[in-house]
Amino acid sequence: MLIHGEPGNYGASFPDFPGATTGADDLDALYDKAAEMLAFHVGGMIEDGLEVPSIRSLDFLRDDPLFREEAADGMVGVLDVELPGRTVRVNLTMNESDLRRIDRAAAAAHETRSGWLVRAANARLRGLGPDSDEGRQTTTR
Repeated sequence: MLIHGEPGNYGASFPDFPGATTGADDLDALYDKAAEMLAFHVGGMIEDGLEVPSIRSLDFLRDDPLFREEAADGMVGVLDVELPGRTVRVNLTMNESDLRRIDRAAAAAHETRSGWLVRAANARLRGLGPDSDEGRQTTTR
């Protein structure tokens, strides 16, 4: 992202995503808002059936005269953003009783089976799932 401004008034834009901009009073808030806004922006593009552009490397951008002009009075910031992708259909194989337990848990959470499974998988990927020590119960026999 390109960062412009001064203390108390920062703005961010994204060379590969025209129109994706945000602002904040301080740099920490700007990074948080920019990551959230970019994910939202890309999600909207996907929902609208628009092609999501490829992210150009900084070396490639430096060869772009428009980027050089826009970046002249700013600085480059790097974000680690998990951008949404298109939804794909998958086929899973599992024990029937596990599927019933998942369906009950999803219904209790007012979610679809797919939504519940994705949320559970993301929690595990963040270290909050069954293999993490957090919230894990152990029994001795």
